[in-house]
Amino acid sequence: MKVVAFNGSPRRNGNTSILIEETFKIFQSEGIETEVVQLGNKPVHGCTACGKCREIQDRKCHIKNDLLNICIEKMIEADGIILGTPVYFADVSTEIKALIDVAGYVTRGNGHLLKRKVGAGVISVRRGGALPTFDTMNRFFLINQMIVPGSSYWNFAFGKNQGDVLQDEEGINTIRTLAENMSWLMKKLQAD
Repeated sequence: MKVVAFNGSPRRNGNTSILIEETFKIFQSEGIETEVVQLGNKPVHGCTACGKCREIQDRKCHIKNDLLNICIEKMIEADGIILGTPVYFADVSTEIKALIDVAGYVTRGNGHLLKRKVGAGVISVRRGGALPTFDTMNRFFLINQMIVPGSSYWNFAFGKNQGDVLQDEEGINTIRTLAENMSWLMKKLQAD
């Protein structure tokens, strides 16, 4: 089994990355392979609804979106998907939004390629906006017929400066519980 995580923060080693790494510790202890894709601060383009991906049926976006096409393939191959983002103006980063729109349009239009995969979002937040951000990511998972595991609270941790999220004990425990539940769920699904 494999989980791929997409870091939507432009800070490669910032708080979002720390939260992703916390999930990876759990996955790896459960024998689940992990991979992170650095998406933040990379050139990506949102969906234009041109329809070429649905017409050609090759599981690709046809505007210059090479990185997002790599992300889509990684999503298709994975058993679990993590979207990680900081909160920007009460929502996801622009790179995660581009991934949500493009991957959602391509995978739905090519036979619902994410159906019954496990998906979860993790969020680093300075102060406010975590719940709208959480909602944006969950809507992506749910419209793609994915399965979203719960945790002991919403999947975010507070922190302003790099490493601050590690001081949010409840947030870190929530992220770890999420990864435990995600691991359990993927194993149950694989058994079927």
